[in-house]
Amino acid sequence: MQPDDRVCVVAVRPATFERCQGRGLYPIPAGYSRATAAYDHLAIYRPAPVSAVTHVAPVMDRVEQTRGGPGPMRAGDWAATVEPFADTDRVTVLELGDLVALADPVVADGTGVRGAWYCTIADLRAADTTAALAARAGD
Repeated sequence: MQPDDRVCVVAVRPATFERCQGRGLYPIPAGYSRATAAYDHLAIYRPAPVSAVTHVAPVMDRVEQTRGGPGPMRAGDWAATVEPFADTDRVTVLELGDLVALADPVVADGTGVRGAWYCTIADLRAADTTAALAARAGD
């Protein structure tokens, strides 16, 4: 990871975190700007159980997939990670490298991550709170 590498910071629920960590998958419903935005890494904000940005992973590939079509997402993945949030039959699946725990998580201080925030690895490392990260991040 280089300090100037771009990062997309997103909030995830436990089912999505499990797929990021266990299978290296992060689905993005069609139409979300983060599906086409340019970034090198995905950072994970976990509202529960820790309320912090806790992990980061390199984005290795992006795969377009339709519900039931070929691709890395299985029916159970779709039901757990896409259906609760979007009524769509198309996603962009980020295939991630190893999900690495941040040495110093970026703790929530009343400012939670909503949507997608964009920053650099240097910004992520410099921020100690989500408010500090929000001040450095763009959308």
